[in-house]
Amino acid sequence: MPPIDLATPPSLRASFAFPLQSPLARREVLWGAALLLLLPGLGWLLNMGHRIHMVHRMQQGLPAWPAWTGYGALLRHGLVTFVGMVCWHAPGGALLALAALTPWRWLAVPGALLWAAGTIAVPGFMTHYCVRFDVGEVFAPRRTLRRIREVGPAYWRAWGVALAALALSLVGLLGLGVLFFVTSVWFWQVAGFGFATVFSARYGLRAADA
Repeated sequence: MPPIDLATPPSLRASFAFPLQSPLARREVLWGAALLLLLPGLGWLLNMGHRIHMVHRMQQGLPAWPAWTGYGALLRHGLVTFVGMVCWHAPGGALLALAALTPWRWLAVPGALLWAAGTIAVPGFMTHYCVRFDVGEVFAPRRTLRRIREVGPAYWRAWGVALAALALSLVGLLGLGVLFFVTSVWFWQVAGFGFATVFSARYGLRAADA
C-alpha cells in the first residue's frame, strides 16, 4: 500500500491504519504508551507534542515518523495546546462549577453545552498551530470557529471517525487495562490525522500545496 499521509482521503480504514502502517509507526505508538504509563501527566503532554510534531512533519512534506525527537520542544507544544484546551473549556467549566456550588442548578445545562462546544472546537486550532507553531492560532476563537464553519461536513466526518476510534480504544480496558495506554495513543493519532487531513486540504497547509 502507498504511505498514508495528508494527501490520503481520511476514510475510516485509512485513518485507523495510519498509526500502524509501518514498523517505525508502531514503535512510536508503543513508546508513547510507555511514556503515558511511566510518566503520568508528563507523558500525556509529551504525547500531545508528538502529535503536533508528527502533523508538522507531514505538512512539510516529510514522513510523519520519526517524531519522538527534541523532547523539550515536544513538551512545549504539549503545554501550549493543553493551555489552549483549558481556555476553550473554561466558560463551560465555570458554569458547571457554579451549578455545583450554588443553588443555581440550572446553570449545569448551559455549562455542559459550552463544555461540549469547547471540546468540539479544539481540533479547529491544532492543525494550524502545527504549521509554524504560532501560539496565536491557539487563542483565536473567531478565526477557529470561522474555519470550522468553512470546512463544513468534512469536519464532522472527521469527528465521526475520531469517535469511532475512541469507542474502539475502550477495548484496551479489558483485562488489566494496560493495553488501554496503547489504544489511547492509537486513538489520539487517528484523530490527529483525520483533522489534520481535512484542514490541510481545505487551506493548503502542505508544502506541496504551496
